[in-house]
Amino acid sequence: MSSFQDPSDETSLANRFRDSGIQVTPQRLMIAGTLFQSGKHISAEELYLLVREKNPRIGLATIYRTLHILKEKGLVEEHRFNDEFSRYEVKNSTHHDHLICIECGTVVEFGQPVIEHLQDLAAEEKNFTIVSHKLEIYGICKDCRDRKASRKR
Repeated sequence: MSSFQDPSDETSLANRFRDSGIQVTPQRLMIAGTLFQSGKHISAEELYLLVREKNPRIGLATIYRTLHILKEKGLVEEHRFNDEFSRYEVKNSTHHDHLICIECGTVVEFGQPVIEHLQDLAAEEKNFTIVSHKLEIYGICKDCRDRKASRKR
């Protein structure tokens, strides 16, 4: 991800806001820039902690309001995985699905053309028009499996 410390990147983000009908404010630019830079699925609370390092005057309520606006305008997606937190990611033009570790919460994005094709076939077979879909696969990541194995030794 690019750095929004660079004025041209902030300008680019401000233009995206204007194109989406979002009022440009320094706080919103900082929040969105931090989210976009994180490159991961991040909770509002995690985002708040990162933003606070840059500007301690931005409150959690401002984070939630900004995330709501960004989601409403289609710039970010909200996910609820197998925990109590909503997580946010920058909306991507390419579809992807998620592998979620039930031990540590790691989220890994993946794209699999075979799965996409099978979903299309299933919909066609049932005369169904797909509008959207999401696939979340829950399991245990390699790091957590390795940690468990080393504790057993």
